[in-house]
Amino acid sequence: MEQSAQEFFHDFRQELLASAEANSSFQLSEFMEAVATELVETGFVEGFEFCHYRAVQGMRVDGYWFNDEGALDIFVADFDCRNELSSLPPADVSAGLGRAEKFFEACALKSLYQKLEVTSPEYGLARQIADRKTFIRQVNFHLFSERMLSDKVKSLDDGIAAGIPTTYNIWDISRLQRQRSAKGHKEPLDIDFREMFGNGVPCLPAHLGSQSYQSYLIVIPAYILAALYGKYGARLLEQNVRSFLQARGKVNQGIRATILSEPQMFFAYNNGITATAQEVEVETGEGGLQITRIRDLQIVNGGQTTASLFHTKRKDKVTLEDIFVQMKLSVIDSAESELVVPRISEYANTQNRVNAADFFSNHPFHIRIETFSRRLWAPAQQGAQRESRWFYERARGQYADAQAKLSPPEQRRFKAENPKPQMFTKTDLAKFENVWDDHPRWVNLGAQKNFARYAGRIGKEWTKLADGFNEFYFRRAIARAIIFRATEKLVSDQSWYNGGYRANIVAYAIASLNEICRRSEKSIDYSKVWNTQALPSTLRDALAVAAKHVNDDIIHPPSGISNISEWCKKEQCWTRLLGTMEKLEEALSEDFFDELVSVEEQRSERKEGRATQKIDNGIEAQKRVFEIPPDQWKALTQELVKRRVLTPKETGILQIAVQMPAKIPSEKQCLVLMSVLEKARNEGLLAHATEEEDA
Repeated sequence: MEQSAQEFFHDFRQELLASAEANSSFQLSEFMEAVATELVETGFVEGFEFCHYRAVQGMRVDGYWFNDEGALDIFVADFDCRNELSSLPPADVSAGLGRAEKFFEACALKSLYQKLEVTSPEYGLARQIADRKTFIRQVNFHLFSERMLSDKVKSLDDGIAAGIPTTYNIWDISRLQRQRSAKGHKEPLDIDFREMFGNGVPCLPAHLGSQSYQSYLIVIPAYILAALYGKYGARLLEQNVRSFLQARGKVNQGIRATILSEPQMFFAYNNGITATAQEVEVETGEGGLQITRIRDLQIVNGGQTTASLFHTKRKDKVTLEDIFVQMKLSVIDSAESELVVPRISEYANTQNRVNAADFFSNHPFHIRIETFSRRLWAPAQQGAQRESRWFYERARGQYADAQAKLSPPEQRRFKAENPKPQMFTKTDLAKFENVWDDHPRWVNLGAQKNFARYAGRIGKEWTKLADGFNEFYFRRAIARAIIFRATEKLVSDQSWYNGGYRANIVAYAIASLNEICRRSEKSIDYSKVWNTQALPSTLRDALAVAAKHVNDDIIHPPSGISNISEWCKKEQCWTRLLGTMEKLEEALSEDFFDELVSVEEQRSERKEGRATQKIDNGIEAQKRVFEIPPDQWKALTQELVKRRVLTPKETGILQIAVQMPAKIPSEKQCLVLMSVLEKARNEGLLAHATEEEDA
């Protein structure tokens, strides 16, 4: 049964209250972070930095993000800790967005930063707007409201502020509810080509004789692609392609060179793009068939081509009038899109040098972490009797889906066993891990870029040694999650904390302690954190010292850098902090060092974890092999022998499989049979592995 807006509002409000209490933060910041997280994960915005400022002159801002496309997102809240759901009238919409617009104009035209405290987040934002105003091509204003938008508000026209084009977006409680219930789909784009470009796009149908789905071949003008990317940015890209583009960079120099020197050869040199849509409107015109409207356009291959066209046009001031791009468009209805679109994206990207599958939620790494999260019980916290689990949301909406068909008593039990504060996503996991194992600046660069970095690293490590991702890895990741979230609360509780740069302080404080441990060839005792589900007092005290140390350093960026958050994204920030490690080490207590464990002990635990995982792999392989009947193994053997894709070793082991249960393959032989099944899938003899995982 679908939840009403009132019920959603009540549940969302309870989430905010619980989260604010757990993190020792204000409800406003939790509200802004909660809504922004939805927008970031679905590609509506690239990132979010909390920054609350309001003035008697009618100005207000609650967050911002400078994205890589030359656009600035400014966020403003309509939030008053309301107990009941109420309506958001047009006058309040205008007032809220007007305050944000007035703030931007004061920054861009009146040097507002000169009136602000130099170490405050609002100073950094105001100064950056003043310094960057000639490079900002568009400002997107977002109003986040805890109320329900009035039906009297039909649409918001684009505008101009300080001479820069602006767009306006409202995220009220009903739109947030729709977004959360979309289970991983971003809010669909509705592109009307006639309205935007004056005409439709010529196409040829490619689904003749097929009743399963519609498909079209299109030769699309490059200026249209660039204009769409300029307006919608990464929202045009399917989520996994978005992550892939974050990892590889926006502009391909080969594509740029062709645009600049041989535009007439672009169609011949470029592979084109692959895209999907939920619906298309097609009309017959004088020149033949035209697509006039597309709903939920997603580019699943060719994101770098699209981005390169946009950036080259903007930076090199070139015309794209004589350049055309081939597009293959598949129309997939919403019921099938969750399964089919990621698969099209995966297959379309198999030629890329970096394994694009590393970014997919059905990659074996994510499936294994999900399996651990459903199977392993975390020890009860001090004073509690019940054990609980840390719920890994491999795909958006899994936590809500797991409860959807439960009765109220069953839901209460589920939430007791899987508490909402112990739910974590792929981007959360990337944050928890990268702050220890990679450069901490990645965590400050935003969720999507950090996840792309993490996914690239994990993909390579998985290929090299998949057994390294075992129960030890999972428990250590959860210990790191506990440390990360406890540090967030710890920073908020400090007397010196003024409400800004918490994310930056947390990342660098943890990384600083880890660096000191590394230099002394010691490690945090992750097993102790896992077993108690809490921080030892010595570690808590050390993190408090490290957080103060980091704060005192980052609030004094070098001359020429005014925005502290931007300073924290630069490699030089960490380099400078590394030069202060001796000072930090002297400030830490002996008790902290006494509770560290040796690196050798950690290595021993990792080795033991790998050995256990190998056993688990063998048991799982045997289970999968025994589920397939002998006659199916016989049919597979005959077909694979005919195609000459088997090694002599594989052929011999298959002869054992066809004789089950008279003969039983060993665990090692079952692992070989699993690779044979993968060969069969690649030959089209079996459904793809992902179908089995998604079934």
